[in-house]
Amino acid sequence: MKTTIDLNNKTILVTGSPGFIGANLVIRLLKELNCGTVVSLDNMNDYYDVSLKEWRLAQVEKTAENSPVKHVFVKGSIGDKALVDELFQTYRFNIVVNLAAQAGVRYSIDHPDVYIESNIIGFYNLLEACRHNPVEHLVYASSSSVYGGNKKVPFSTDDKVDNPVSLYAATKKSDELLAHAYSKLYNIPSTGLRFFTVYGPAGRPDMFYYSATQKLVAGKNIQIFNYGDMRRDFTYIDDIVEGIVRVMQGAPEKKNGEDGLPLPPYAVYNIGGGQPENLLDYICTLQEELVRAKVLPEDYDFEGHRELVGMQAGDVPVTYADSEALERDYGFTPRIGIREGLRAFAEWYAEYYR
Repeated sequence: MKTTIDLNNKTILVTGSPGFIGANLVIRLLKELNCGTVVSLDNMNDYYDVSLKEWRLAQVEKTAENSPVKHVFVKGSIGDKALVDELFQTYRFNIVVNLAAQAGVRYSIDHPDVYIESNIIGFYNLLEACRHNPVEHLVYASSSSVYGGNKKVPFSTDDKVDNPVSLYAATKKSDELLAHAYSKLYNIPSTGLRFFTVYGPAGRPDMFYYSATQKLVAGKNIQIFNYGDMRRDFTYIDDIVEGIVRVMQGAPEKKNGEDGLPLPPYAVYNIGGGQPENLLDYICTLQEELVRAKVLPEDYDFEGHRELVGMQAGDVPVTYADSEALERDYGFTPRIGIREGLRAFAEWYAEYYR
């Protein structure tokens, strides 16, 4: 059972805005809600081009100008416990959506410290703040990477996820364990969302579709890992945001067990398309859409700019979501296909870099 939450007239914290998912979520809330306050928190680090984050923040602020919802942007880190505590005491948040994290599997191999600071300590700071300033619902980003090298597909939230193949995956699994413990000990309703390969306009430049586009535009070769024998459950940004908004409105129900103690109001869901795409097919679609949007010329030598290489550390050959639980509990399954999604990206890219 879920406790239904009306998002109107609530004070909502979204960390990791103006990150890719965070900015899109805040814009959606500002457009659809008719009252309340949304606080965005982000440290605007330089993991990738800060100007892109600034562009997203400008889109958020432009939306806020015509919204009945109040928007406040705070520049800071969830790793700063004093700041987190101050924000919770000032705003008395009803709902917290934690999307702030150091992302990227490959980056974690060379920069482990920032993953511990943001993904472990930062999340702990939020849990402590929720403990001392009770919230109606804590929603947080996990990742499909927690499934590690699991061979069984599609990936189900009932599967064991004890074998991460990257530090990034290990931190995300740690977040789920911490959330479970805090839900049990302090009756904090929490829901973790395992996102599957999110893409779309104004996305992260380190993601393959974006970095490949930039390399092709510059006349450089793109590396296709595992010789192209990869399948990914690509999930378009609008589907991710729809899933988050639905989950925000339905918190795990608080109830006691036979011993009279609280059962943890805790849940985890996959958000993925459930339609794994072959990487080479995805690349072909991307190339077609880049030509259509006039990002690249029709006579571009794509074959001459492809380089098939082996598997890289921390990566997995297949991601494939079983999203039946999301459909059952929230009536939603991602539905936007790669043609529509990559077309939107290519058109945005053409406009942004023009």
